Parts: sequence; C-alpha cells; structure tokens
Amino acid sequence: MASVTRVSTRLTAEEAGSYLVGQAGPRAVVHPHGPAGLAPLLSERRCIQLDPLDAIGENADLVVLARLDGVRAGDLHRHLLPGHAFEHFAKERCLLPARAFPHYRDQAAETPWWRLGDRVERLAAQDPKLVDAVLAEVRRRGPVTARDLDDRGRVEPLDWSGWKGTSSAAAMALEVLWTRCQVVVAGRSARGKLFDVPGRALPAVARKRPPAREPFARWALLERVEAAGLLTTSAGPLWSMLRDVRLGDVPRQLVEEGRLEEVTIEGSARRYLAPAGFRDRRFSDDDGRMRILGPLDPLLWDRELVRTVFGFEYVWEVYKPKHLRRWGWYVCPLLHEGRLVGRFEAHREGGELVVDRVWKEPGRRFDQRAFRAAVRRHEAALGP
Repeated sequence: MASVTRVSTRLTAEEAGSYLVGQAGPRAVVHPHGPAGLAPLLSERRCIQLDPLDAIGENADLVVLARLDGVRAGDLHRHLLPGHAFEHFAKERCLLPARAFPHYRDQAAETPWWRLGDRVERLAAQDPKLVDAVLAEVRRRGPVTARDLDDRGRVEPLDWSGWKGTSSAAAMALEVLWTRCQVVVAGRSARGKLFDVPGRALPAVARKRPPAREPFARWALLERVEAAGLLTTSAGPLWSMLRDVRLGDVPRQLVEEGRLEEVTIEGSARRYLAPAGFRDRRFSDDDGRMRILGPLDPLLWDRELVRTVFGFEYVWEVYKPKHLRRWGWYVCPLLHEGRLVGRFEAHREGGELVVDRVWKEPGRRFDQRAFRAAVRRHEAALGP
C-alpha cells in the first residue's frame, strides 16, 4: 500500500486490545435475546466466516454463541436464510447481510483462488449453453441442492494441491452461477445447501442498486475495516478477495478523505487501518463472562495482531499432522475480561460437552467458575 499523508494514530497494546474486544463484540450481550438478535449481529459484524468442521459447533455457531443469548447451534442459517443473508467471499467464504447483496451482484467478483474462468471454460467446452440451462432449472424448480439437479454429464474437476472439486457439470455450473450472484444459498437440507434465484431468496434487495458513486472496492474496504477493527496494511489472508485493493490507491484515498485512520501499535512495525473516529467509540462494560471463541472468530483473524496486543500465540492446528501439533486438533481460545486466558479442546458425547484438555495461559488469572459457566452455556446451546 502506498504511504499516506496523514499522521498515524499511536496506540499502546492495552489500548488496541480494549478497542478490539469492544469492536469485535465479545464483551457483553447487547443484541436482542434469541433469534431476533441474529440479523442485528450479522449486520454489525459485516460478515461471519464459514467453515464446515463441527467439533463443538461450526465456526459460525461459535461466533454467534460468544455474543448472543437464547440461540442454538444452527440458528444463524435456520433463521436468516432465506431473506436476510447470503453466502459469498469476504474474509474468505462468509455469511453476509442481505444489504450487501447489491454490491456483490454488481461486482460479481472473481477471487484469486476460486478460478471462475477455469470453470466457465470447462463447462463451455462441453456445452456452451449448460450454465444457462442450469440457471433456468433453478429458476423453475428452486430451491434445490446440487444433487437435485438434472444430470448433465461430467467435467474434469479442479485441483488445488490435491483438493479435488466437483466432477458434476451441473454442480460446477451452480458454482459459476453462485459466484456471479445469479443464484444464492437459500438454506440447508440433509442433501446439502439449497440454492435459489435472488428474486425469491432475497426479494427485498434483489433489484436494488448500490449507492451511486461508491465503487465496490471502496465500499468493501470500509466494510472489511469495520469487521476487522484494525486491518493490517501488510499482505495476508485478511485481505482475501481485496488483495488487489490493498496494492492500489483506495486505502490511501480513504485515509486522506478522513473515512479511515492509519494506526500504529507500540511494539509493532506494522501499520493498520481503522474506522474514522474509532477512539471515540464507546462499548458496553464487560459482563464478566468467559467466552469460547471459534478458531475463525473475527477477534482472531490477524494472528500477528493477537500476539502483539494480547501476548497470545494462536495457531489453528486442525490441518496439521497429529505429531506436529503443539496443542490439539480443534482448540478454542478463551476470552475473559478482555484477556485471552487460555485455550481448550472438547468434544460432544450425546448431549454433553466433554472437556478433553485445558491449557491455562502462564501468568494470567484463570477463573475456574467462569470457565465452567461458559462450558455449561455452550453445552445448552449445542442441544442433544
């Protein structure tokens, strides 16, 4: 990113940590009780990162359960799809509020790793009209899963370093349509994700236009900074589909216009982008609860920032071979009163949450009563 002309705001690690916990939300329950709080939470968070692994709930469940009361695992999709949310790439694959859909539809962004062009080329080689035919089928029959679609033959699957994509031409066409926002995820079923056309799944926003004179890159960067709280100007996974934006003029322009601030943190050479006026924001007092954080919780997105601000090293080791893990397979950090005080690993047996191991952070007070209460709340939310 090109250097900016404004003077950077300087924060201590303690100031940065306090702001991040307040901005990310796991300080107190502030949204309505139960499913009514889900839409406000998603709108505030801008995006919730998705991951299908389910040890003690999927990552999206853990993000929600750390911030809301009266909800259960699965409620995010159950209550917001269709009509109030959709899936697309933001900080990787995420659930986004419906209000973001017009921006994505008009951009139809291709992400660097998604290889939309390769998909289109392979499908066109088989049948130039195949994608249009699948769209017509979804429009006629939706909502449908990929497995419900008519069989349209096979294509060579995409390969990401050994990770194989689908060989079903119909399913690959659905991926193309989803990337272009011509279809959206409208729910889940036992047969997989349900897809439908936006006119049915997102009727309130399907025909809306994004605000005039706000190009996607500018809007998306402002959203990403709000979601991250502090967004490093260095390269990394936080930029995801906005990696080219980082290298262009948009960050500098938004700082010069006063819509973003540049921030430095004591003890770090990195620079960050923050929302304009972020130091004047006021957050609810900490409610004293210990919170279980998902591995992809927004507070943990920037591992280097977590190390700088909280003095906490976190590596998600789920994809490491067992003999190379320092902690465990699906280990979740524990946040208490603004500090990361430890981590734990657990699994489900019937309706119980069984704690396998707890790692207490050296030199930090670990409240055993608060931990037990957090486990009980989480167990109740997972259900039988």
